[in-house]
Parts: sequence; C-alpha cells; structure tokens
Amino acid sequence: MVLAFVGPTAVLASDIVGQVIVKNAKDNGNAVVYLDKIPGQRFSPPSDPIVLDQINLTFVPHVLPVLVGTRVAFPNSDEIRHNVFSPGPPRFDLGTYAQKTTKYYVFDRSGVWTLLCNVHAEMSAYIVVTETPYFARTDKDGRFVLKDVPPGTHAIKVWHEKSKPTTMQVEVGAGQNVSLPPIELKR
Repeated sequence: MVLAFVGPTAVLASDIVGQVIVKNAKDNGNAVVYLDKIPGQRFSPPSDPIVLDQINLTFVPHVLPVLVGTRVAFPNSDEIRHNVFSPGPPRFDLGTYAQKTTKYYVFDRSGVWTLLCNVHAEMSAYIVVTETPYFARTDKDGRFVLKDVPPGTHAIKVWHEKSKPTTMQVEVGAGQNVSLPPIELKR
C-alpha cells in the first residue's frame, strides 16, 4: 500500500495484480495492461527519454508501453545502418541513420504504434501509448502489476500483437489491492 498525493489531499493507492493468457502465442509475455484515461486527470511524461534500442537486428524491447508525451530514444547499437518508421496512423519516419547514433521521437497521441525498419524487413516492434502512467508489460508467464492505482472505477485495457484487445471495468478501493482473475485473449 502506497500513500499517493493528488492535489492537496492524500489518497491511499492500491496495486492491481493479475495474469494474461494469450491463446495462439508462444508464451504470455509482451501483453500490455493499462488503465484507460481517468476523466479530469492529466499526467506528466517522464523528463528523461525512454529507450527502445536496435541490437542484433532486433528492436529491444519488442513491446514498449509509454505515457502520452514521452520522448523515446532510438539508439542504433548495431554495426550497420538502421531506419525507424511507423506506417501509421499516425505516420513518422526517422530516416536511415548510422551505427552509434540516436534519434528521438515524442509520442503525443495515445494508441498502438507499429515500428519497422525499411532496411531490415524482419525488424518490428510496438509502442503502446497510454493516457495514464498505470501500465505494465506482462512477463512470459503473463503476470503483471499495476502499481499505485488511485481508488475508483477504472477501465483496464489489455493489448497483445497476436490477439484482439479487451477492456474490463475494475473497482479499486482506497488502500485495497485488487487481484484479477486470469484474462484470456483470443485472436
């Protein structure tokens, strides 16, 4: 249990724990679980960029959840040139750039962004941009924890690249952790 400060009053925050089961996937990892927009609340993105690297012809991590307004750094840690672009919508293209170079992009709209490299067709990744800082990426067993969630009724969304997204309502009491039943995603 964490004491979170929201405006002039203190509120007892809670954690939401659970597991996502992804049918037709090799494991239950890389699902993103997040609270949808909370009416009347806006959250500031982190001041430092979040990193999505390019290592051995792979985007690392493959799935990255971030808050709206987050600046993402795309270093090229390989010994060859890469390109980072999203076919959209919305679209962006950082162009082709040399090894040991970093380019940046600010994700200013919520949604799921597909990332590709036009130099290496086998490279792909996803950035899931949320309107709250209450998000988690599942481990290979599908487990997740949403930390320090304020009390109230919230819409929880779950996304995985190989499944249809789902939404559910969750009631969170002040200072009461919530354990969800397994969430099954299907194609």
